Amino acid sequence: MPWGVARLSHRCLRADRVDTPERRHDVRAGTPERDDCEREVLPKRARLPVGVTNGSSGPALDGVINQAFSLSATSVFSAALYREFRATLRLAGPVVAAQLAHISMSFVDTVMVGRLGPEALAGVALGHTVFFFFAIMGMGMVRAVGPMVSQAVGAEAPAAAGRSVRQGLWLAGGLGAVVLLILSTIEPVLRWTGQEPATIDGATAYLDAIRWGILPFLGFAALRSFVEGLSRPLPVTIIAFVGVGVNIAANEVLMFGYWGLPALGLAGTGWASTIVFSVLFGLLALFVHRTAPFADYEVFTRLREPDAAYLRELVWVGAPMGASRGVESSLFMVTTVMMGTLGTTALAAHQVALQCAAFAFMVPLGIGMAGTVRVGQAAGAQDEAGARRAGGMAMGLATLFMAGTATLFWTLPRPIVGLYLDLSDPGNTEVIALAVQLLGVAAVFQLFDGLQVAAHGALQGLKDTRVPMGIAVGTYWGIGLVTGYLWGVRGGGGPEALWWGLVTGLAAASVLLLARFHRQVGRAVRKEAVPTDANGAAPPASAVEVPADGETRSG
Repeated sequence: MPWGVARLSHRCLRADRVDTPERRHDVRAGTPERDDCEREVLPKRARLPVGVTNGSSGPALDGVINQAFSLSATSVFSAALYREFRATLRLAGPVVAAQLAHISMSFVDTVMVGRLGPEALAGVALGHTVFFFFAIMGMGMVRAVGPMVSQAVGAEAPAAAGRSVRQGLWLAGGLGAVVLLILSTIEPVLRWTGQEPATIDGATAYLDAIRWGILPFLGFAALRSFVEGLSRPLPVTIIAFVGVGVNIAANEVLMFGYWGLPALGLAGTGWASTIVFSVLFGLLALFVHRTAPFADYEVFTRLREPDAAYLRELVWVGAPMGASRGVESSLFMVTTVMMGTLGTTALAAHQVALQCAAFAFMVPLGIGMAGTVRVGQAAGAQDEAGARRAGGMAMGLATLFMAGTATLFWTLPRPIVGLYLDLSDPGNTEVIALAVQLLGVAAVFQLFDGLQVAAHGALQGLKDTRVPMGIAVGTYWGIGLVTGYLWGVRGGGGPEALWWGLVTGLAAASVLLLARFHRQVGRAVRKEAVPTDANGAAPPASAVEVPADGETRSG
């Protein structure tokens, strides 16, 4: 590196690491020293400090990111944006890999159940949709741990981060017990929906087994949110890929019967998932308990009775997150139920197309989770420019990736369907033809799905969860479900029309969430400082005024 550039880089580091609040404000607002760094230096390596960073090492850029779609040439090559790009990919990479590992388990389930025939595939489609409707809604609540930990990290309040995850585990236990009770009594509701008897029998067998996995599933979600909130997602990725191997082995043994064990069919798939969820939680709990820096937070050694004040704050932030995820999941669950009324072929084809879309969705979902952490850390550090940059980067990357998958769905539908079904089997002809048609609609669906989940993640980093919940209800139910029902069921449009209903709901959600982030980020960052005491602990929720729009400010 030339000496002049080296000196300028040293000045950049000093400008980023000043300690006084007044100087820190000047750096964020833009100083001559900082501006020189931004104009003249594009660092070859944008290292984060060990542990976590708040992503705020740059001034406010003119026209930060034009919210996910247009980046000016100047912005693309600015040092601040380059650092954000590197930091987002460094965090999102392991998170995306972990998400792909998780969806690979569903892919394995679908492929192996496909060997049992279309009726079995329809049964697991219904059971899988019902289970994950409740599981994802619970996970959404528990994942409030993530933004609370990341904002505590940005505000340098480690005690608050540790307390958040401990209370998150208590919340996971309570929610898990409720979901277990619901799944144990849901069979009459399924029979009331008018599905074919064979489909109901298969779904019930699957649910009777997988319901026992809900407690470790939610416990793993709490620990995962904690680990990722510290910007250390790699352990989750490694453990998730271990889970894929366990899932393949458990499915083969329990579904088809080996070593003297009976062939359990669809129930075997459910039991395999329960085993996998338990392994994932056990391994991550052991890692958090025994390995630095996670062990320093004493998650399990200080896991005593629930703290009502912190649980209230978790629920306040997490309930809208869970409701939003539940509303989104219900869009697919009710669509699946309506698809089942159109016959076994329609439901089986829907399951294949939905699995393809879900597999691709894991990448923008992981990017959105990284966006939650990056935006949360910037918000905790009171860096509005950093929060805008982090949210815009997440939305841009998610949309770009989904444009690529949309192209694949549009140009290569039959080879993709062939990953799930035997194209040479005459018994699969009708299912394959319909699945190919649905993938054509899914190509459009992809673009809006990626943008909305990244925008949701960015807003969660601001702890702005209540208005996004309202947007989800209005768009997913008021637009998506109504359109699908009127066009697909009442209007006779069939399976494709039901999928176009999904597209309309997600398109409306993506536009409104994008506008919400653009409007809210400045207000939220200025008001979302995490107050701490001398020991770095946040006050209980009872000492915090929480207004109706979901923001938190000290009273």
